[in-house]
Amino acid sequence: MRESSHNQKVVLSIRDLKFSFHTYAGDVKALDGVGLSVRNGEILGLVGESGCGKSVTSLTVAGLLPHNAEILSGEAILDGVDLLKMKRSEMRLARLRDIAMVFQDPMTYLNPVLTVGSQITEILVDDAKLFSRPLIQQKLVDLRQSQGNEAEDRNIKRLESQLNDGKISKHELNLFAKSYAISVLRLVKLPEPERVFKMYPFELSGGMRQRAMIAMALVRRPKVILADEISTALDVTVQAQILKLLQELKEKIDTSVILITHDLAVVAEVCDRVAVMYAGNIVEVAEVDELFRNPLHPYTRALLESIPSPSAAGQELKSIKGSVPDLIHPPSGCRFNPRCPAKLDQCSKQKPELVEVKPAHFVSCFNYGGSST
Repeated sequence: MRESSHNQKVVLSIRDLKFSFHTYAGDVKALDGVGLSVRNGEILGLVGESGCGKSVTSLTVAGLLPHNAEILSGEAILDGVDLLKMKRSEMRLARLRDIAMVFQDPMTYLNPVLTVGSQITEILVDDAKLFSRPLIQQKLVDLRQSQGNEAEDRNIKRLESQLNDGKISKHELNLFAKSYAISVLRLVKLPEPERVFKMYPFELSGGMRQRAMIAMALVRRPKVILADEISTALDVTVQAQILKLLQELKEKIDTSVILITHDLAVVAEVCDRVAVMYAGNIVEVAEVDELFRNPLHPYTRALLESIPSPSAAGQELKSIKGSVPDLIHPPSGCRFNPRCPAKLDQCSKQKPELVEVKPAHFVSCFNYGGSST
């Protein structure tokens, strides 16, 4: 049984997020009042069918939406600051220091003509605060705690000496950035990190490339990591290693993770809480053990019932009737109502609110209240 995170501090709070994509066929109403909170030191699973808005939610938080997207309302509060109201330059700094994204296909996002080490040190050098005295001192503590070689130890001692004298050369800072990058590669359990530092992405296996992407995300010690289907393209053994690594890292560096996935087995294995998404709406949020034991929303129950089970061998697999709605012309009221086996009269007339029906268990359904009035 996981320890409850109900009383932990909220690091990121998304409230009433609505936006559309402008297309030649009309406006795609991608998110319809999404509300979500991420607590300190937790892994929050965001699950749902393809196209339900999981990745779009994370891209909104990271400020990486395409030009045809328009935010209609809402806020994303990180440490008291609304990310959605930031200027482009301010958002870039937030991504550099506070928010990190790890994508599904690392080969798409790693530069093929630069070594892994140069891509990591570029991130460090790009952060002006890296070279402030307190931050260097903190990163030196991180380096001391990692198991480096003698050359790294000499670099650390030399930088400490220069830091005490108040004179740090650019050459020493570059050596420091290299030592720190290697320590992060070691943190994500890449074998021979000194060698990997000099390698190009095409020389790494899929699992090693994903670890390198995670290292690039961790190098700034972000407050929130947005991990989008990071294990989908990997084989089962490597997938298990990456997910275990994610669990270990969030404890070591004291960060929070939003894990975007369509795989409920992954959620059950690594997440503390889970938010279920359907057609641009959050329909249920609960602790992972509670959700699997007592799913309330009809969509959540249908998702769990559609998972193949050894006990149901030989039986016909269950599926969710109907199809995902057209978000250019979404259904009125609850967007799940055309497919819902527990539909009430008001479901097609009014959208249900996300309400707390049990401690830390929220559901958006009129069968459990669901109305703010």
